[in-house]
Amino acid sequence: GLCLLVLRVFIGVHVFLVSCALPDSVVRRFIVRVMCSVLGLLVRQSDPRLRGAGSRVFIANHVTPFDHNVISLLTSCNTPALSGVPGFICWSRGFMELGVSGSRAELVDSLKEYSAHQGNPPLLLFPEEAATNGRAGLLRFSSWPFSILDEVQPVALQVRRPLVAVSVADSSWITELLWTFFVPFTVYQVRWMPSVPRRADERVEDFALRVQELLAMELGVVSTRITAADRTEHMKRLRHTARLPLAPGGSQPRVPPSLAEGAPEDVRVMAMAQQVKEVLPHVPLEVIRTDLVQTNCVDTTIANLLEGRVPFFPESKEARDLPAPSTSQAAAASGIQGSVAAPSSKLATKQFAKSPVERHMSLQERKRALYDYARR
Repeated sequence: GLCLLVLRVFIGVHVFLVSCALPDSVVRRFIVRVMCSVLGLLVRQSDPRLRGAGSRVFIANHVTPFDHNVISLLTSCNTPALSGVPGFICWSRGFMELGVSGSRAELVDSLKEYSAHQGNPPLLLFPEEAATNGRAGLLRFSSWPFSILDEVQPVALQVRRPLVAVSVADSSWITELLWTFFVPFTVYQVRWMPSVPRRADERVEDFALRVQELLAMELGVVSTRITAADRTEHMKRLRHTARLPLAPGGSQPRVPPSLAEGAPEDVRVMAMAQQVKEVLPHVPLEVIRTDLVQTNCVDTTIANLLEGRVPFFPESKEARDLPAPSTSQAAAASGIQGSVAAPSSKLATKQFAKSPVERHMSLQERKRALYDYARR
């Protein structure tokens, strides 16, 4: 794999130079396709007679960061750059820069103007807006690609390779490119489907859903309602769970032996509960765990406990000596707040100090007063 990687890096430079030097034509696509087969990118297509049958917009599922490059080896098409910094990297990856950095409405208007010129190549769009492995289901299609024209042509894309996963969440395109060079081959199967016109009085959302269902049936996967934003939020939660801070002493938070061999979800909740316990030692562990099951977030649970949204009885000796919640406690709290706010307001009304040191000390005093109030 390492030998293939080093060899294909040098060959890939030549492929890039050839693709930049030759104009877009059948000859260029054939030469680059043959050279890409040396890189391990094998492209196959089904029903090529349906390819580009008058359609100006191709709709494809998204599997790898190089889907648009692969389809461009079969037919002339352009994919607009929706994310990333415009410039040489964006251009070298084969994206089309429109110079639109505003809302989606401005992007759609720009693409409508682009499609109005018959001399321009068709558009290749990925309504999923995020790559998946293509084996389980399709992400919910965004509706904006279907508002450009009233007729689109679906393109079903399947990718397979030995030994290594085709697509890994949160992996950069450079990493995916190196893995593509590392493995012996990666097979892209492109299936062209008949064009789908928009029905009369059909909403754009319904049109997108209908095309999504057709693509899901062609691929043999599920048409889900999970959006790209849901996928991003899920990855954030996974990263947050994977980066649980170490307990004092450099070890992971201690998990009771009864849960150590249990379900991974129970172990994760218990590890999060130990985090909350370190911040709020007087709160019973069972109360913390019960709230974590509902919130699935350490910060939210701490806020619920501090703000009194979750009732509990303190278990530490110092906390037991505190009076029960009552109006007198609220009055005491307001008294504490008043005693802290008094010096803060007094400091705020002082004359503006001429010396930076004096101004800094005044800020430190106010911060110290806020810290004291927060501790109480």
